[in-house]
Amino acid sequence: MRDPYEVLGVPRSATAAAIKSAYRKLAKKHHPDSNKGDPKAAERFSEINSANEIIGDEDKRKQFDRGEIDAEGKPRFQGFPGGGGPRGRAGPGGFESYSFRGGAGPGQGAGAFEDILNSMFGGGMRGARPGAGGGAQFEFDTGGIGLDLDVNVAMSVSLEESVKGGEKRVRLPNGKELNVKIPAGVIEGQQIRLRGQGETAQGHPPGDLLITINIAPHPFFKIEGADLRIDLPVTLYEAVLGGKVRVPTLGNAVELSVPKNTSSGRTFRLKGKGLPKSGGTGDLFVTIRIMLPDGNDAELEALMEKWRDQHPYNPRSGLG
Repeated sequence: MRDPYEVLGVPRSATAAAIKSAYRKLAKKHHPDSNKGDPKAAERFSEINSANEIIGDEDKRKQFDRGEIDAEGKPRFQGFPGGGGPRGRAGPGGFESYSFRGGAGPGQGAGAFEDILNSMFGGGMRGARPGAGGGAQFEFDTGGIGLDLDVNVAMSVSLEESVKGGEKRVRLPNGKELNVKIPAGVIEGQQIRLRGQGETAQGHPPGDLLITINIAPHPFFKIEGADLRIDLPVTLYEAVLGGKVRVPTLGNAVELSVPKNTSSGRTFRLKGKGLPKSGGTGDLFVTIRIMLPDGNDAELEALMEKWRDQHPYNPRSGLG
């Protein structure tokens, strides 16, 4: 993955607020639901999320800046004690081979030197073979240091799927497709880890598949934490005379009693009709929006003219 600062387009001196702002703008711009015709949108969105996970987190950002972790959040190889160490080169099967060169000193033959190195590296030596100049050359497996086999993808789910759970099919960058079980109650940005479903390399355990969840925009619900909001259209006569109106929820529709003379913009709370949360359920906030009939209505206009002349009032009087 590219440098996370480069991905989010911010300098290394950027403040946490600047990083957060850049992430939000890019996530909105490259969200897969806003780029359905672009097959690479999900990949870019995943890269943006991964970058934010590194430099959007204070502790991880410090680790990355110090060189302790890479752009994927994986620990970097920090070298050997004392600042010295062998020189690495690529070896067969994806291993890195490190060579220790030079002749053995008195009383320190190849076997003794190997014992010392085995004690240093936990028995990870791959054995000795003759080296140039009569010395011994040793190789050991680094255990996959620096080799990232994890795969990151984004998955868009509906609001209903995020609440109830379900199963969706996801397509990986290599063309492979998997059925993924979505647990009930997932939230925006949450990751699902499928162990062993990432990339493979000889001599290394397979990586994991990391699926970042994003919740698709809903036709009429807006998410605010565990709460939901909805604009509810009502007629002019329902607002003036009051009455019961049906309100959709994530479950069955319910009836809301609208009081007489309810103004547009008035908000009602339906307790427990939001999203599941720790220890309970959020609420549904219903905002009234008065809708006039389409087209011209001569009778309504005449009624309003009469009302205007006989009952004038100014709702903007407090605005100065």
